[in-house]
Amino acid sequence: MKKQTIVIASLFILLLLFVGGSYFYKNADHSVTGEKTTALMRPHAFVLGNPNAKTTIVEFFDPACETCRNFYPFVKNILKQNPDKIKLVFRYAPFHTDSYYVVGMIEAARLQGKYLEAIEVIYKYQDKWASHHTPNIGLIWSFLPEAGIDIEKLKDDMKKPEIDALIKQDIADTKTLGVKATPEFFVNGKPLLKFGFKELQALIESEL
Repeated sequence: MKKQTIVIASLFILLLLFVGGSYFYKNADHSVTGEKTTALMRPHAFVLGNPNAKTTIVEFFDPACETCRNFYPFVKNILKQNPDKIKLVFRYAPFHTDSYYVVGMIEAARLQGKYLEAIEVIYKYQDKWASHHTPNIGLIWSFLPEAGIDIEKLKDDMKKPEIDALIKQDIADTKTLGVKATPEFFVNGKPLLKFGFKELQALIESEL
């Protein structure tokens, strides 16, 4: 009987420690600080929304990521509802096979003023080119004209060393910040600790 009481008491103490630890972890400040702040925000990153907005969403995304595609309209809608209060900063985390090349396409399209148009077309046809077992990047060329993109200019611009350097910088920043999956969101430097649509919206609303 005494042994059983000790076991129950021990389990109760462990439960309290777990609940307490979870509470303090959840309520601790996990904001990006110090040198990591530079890794979070780079001058080269494309910004959507009011550049002077006080609430900043940084998204590390992979154009081959299905979840990134699903979150894209959700985040754009939040920006639409708060046109002056929020800005979205796009960062790259090309973890899937050949995504590095697709990111190069997006950056080259940016030189034509077609950044968002390229992303939206690439997401629109993602299920056709981005099979995670046998991706076929070549198919994207046939979709990009739909966005009004000059393909020959795009191919030339993709060779520019500054595009390659930009992508490599973003990849280095994913390692600095511990980004290991996409999409990864930070709101005013605070990481999204529990992933989900409602959780992201709650984090954004807490920072507005």
